[in-house]
Amino acid sequence: MMRFYSLVLAPLALVISGAVVMAQQLDVPIHEYESDGQAANCSQGTVMGLKTDGDGFLAVRSGPGSNYRKLGEVHNGDRLTIFEGRDGWYGIAVPGGQIDQADVCQRVGPRRQISGRGLGWVHGNWVGNIIP
Repeated sequence: MMRFYSLVLAPLALVISGAVVMAQQLDVPIHEYESDGQAANCSQGTVMGLKTDGDGFLAVRSGPGSNYRKLGEVHNGDRLTIFEGRDGWYGIAVPGGQIDQADVCQRVGPRRQISGRGLGWVHGNWVGNIIP
């Protein structure tokens, strides 16, 4: 029974709000950049523009490029927390992701690496409605 849980049920527990929450290590870490306390140091965006007759998802990868491992996927309408941008890619947290830092997006201080579950990189062509 324990083997059934670890092979079948545990991976299913990682699906939250239609987005796959990744638990794998990132090949390229995601950082939250310094803030002066006057503006948020991360943004919110929405996955949009994916063809409904296509594969229907945007791959979440372990680094900013299609050559990095696919960790999961997000779909049209999913809201993402965006921490940084690099070469057209965004370092994000997926819906339902669990960030280890309590003061994320609101802290004053130097750049720091973000840790937790549900982190990854997505191509910015399919992320819109970005709100700081």
